[in-house]
Amino acid sequence: MAIHVGVVGTVFVDCKGFAAANYVPLGRNVGSVRFVHGGVGRNVAENLAQLGLPVSLVSSIDRGAIGADVAVRLAAAGVDTAFLAEMDKCGMGMWLAVMDGQGELAGSISQMPNLQGMADMIDQRGADLINRVTHIALELDLNETITKQVLKLARGKKLPVYGLPGNLSVILNTPEVLDGLSCFICNHIEAGRLCGTELDENEPAHVLDRLPSFARERNLESVVVTLGPCGCAFLDVRTGESGIQPAMKVNVVDTCGAGDAFFSGTMAGLVRGETLTQAVVTGTRAAACTIQSAENSCPSLGAQMAV
Repeated sequence: MAIHVGVVGTVFVDCKGFAAANYVPLGRNVGSVRFVHGGVGRNVAENLAQLGLPVSLVSSIDRGAIGADVAVRLAAAGVDTAFLAEMDKCGMGMWLAVMDGQGELAGSISQMPNLQGMADMIDQRGADLINRVTHIALELDLNETITKQVLKLARGKKLPVYGLPGNLSVILNTPEVLDGLSCFICNHIEAGRLCGTELDENEPAHVLDRLPSFARERNLESVVVTLGPCGCAFLDVRTGESGIQPAMKVNVVDTCGAGDAFFSGTMAGLVRGETLTQAVVTGTRAAACTIQSAENSCPSLGAQMAV
């Protein structure tokens, strides 16, 4: 069966303000304001499609012009939108973000979407999705019901599941959702909270030393912990390969979406048969492309990665 990835996660529309110079929290800041498409599920789905993989996105959007615009862009990128539920309101999340003069996040306010539309879609068409796809990418912190239902469907068909966290609410309350994941990718702060200890992104070797016990405790087949400008630490329990992959030095425009791009590139490499050592390089390149874009998913990702 040909590769086909099912992505289960949220759609957001972001309002981003970019400061033209040093950001002053209590002052007036000149810059630019843009609306961009976002959300973990949407970002990952578009990235995977840009990387040439067939993708179906399970999520929800608002009924109306903004939701239609999201669906049109996804379809244009090659994403199957047949599993997008339309809702009268709050089908999508909203994120208000302020970026400083260096492209780093200075402050934000998030409005979460109503997940009922996604839940209903999974109830009604979850079996159709599972019969169509070969791999699952799952935003693990949607809610406990959705997360467990998707995992049950995937495990029933023995499909590999690649997980990434949101706010950690589901994972911390029900850590068994990590059990048996083909790959779990998170940042050093999230890994530290799950390990019960603080991890420093500036100490990759220390993070790498913690991965075997973390993977063993959570029964993970492989795990990758991103370390911001220090790259990532990774471990594949099945093959024993592990290491530290440095980040690429690029001109930063906007760091939002870099983690989703890294996840997408790494997953794309793995499902195509790359080793984890090779896949994190693919993920690092995808993140570097996205950091240099003003959008949450680089519109030219496929073309840049092909060079």
